[in-house]
Amino acid sequence: MAMTMTGEATLPADRPKVWALLNDPDVLKSAIPGCQSLEKTGDNGFSAVVKMKIGPVSATFKGKVELTDIVPLVGYTIKGEGEGGIAGFAKGGAKVSLADAPAGTLLHYDVEATVGGKIAQLGSRLIDGVAKNMADKFFSNFAAAATGGVAPVGEADSATVLSNPSEAPADAAPKKSWFGRTTG
Repeated sequence: MAMTMTGEATLPADRPKVWALLNDPDVLKSAIPGCQSLEKTGDNGFSAVVKMKIGPVSATFKGKVELTDIVPLVGYTIKGEGEGGIAGFAKGGAKVSLADAPAGTLLHYDVEATVGGKIAQLGSRLIDGVAKNMADKFFSNFAAAATGGVAPVGEADSATVLSNPSEAPADAAPKKSWFGRTTG
């Protein structure tokens, strides 16, 4: 099953700082929901282990990521693939670009991905929701790192779906997601 996603986020930091963070494995590991490890394997390559839950399917994906088309301070292309055992596989890529914005740096991304196996049988609405949730959590965590805040360790539950976790008031009562888990 193929999917695409496009989005952007304004990060409260200048472009050189955002670029440096985008190339820091420790920052990326802490920002990626469910990321258990992210290690550099070469100049532009990484190996990763990400644990996630999509509906009733839990899996640990082991894979590799490569950065290509690198233009410092402007952007790059990410290509990756991962295997999740009987849960299936995921592969795809994203074009990431940076531009100056009045409040910091605008990060734009275009993602194309393909999933197969058990997770593909869950349906596009569920997978699209989880993918959007993971992107929202990543940018929330990444923005915290860009402002010098501490991004949470990548153990977030990727099965909870919020349109934008940062919009929830700090004193808001916990909400139930459509998976029945308490969120926010």
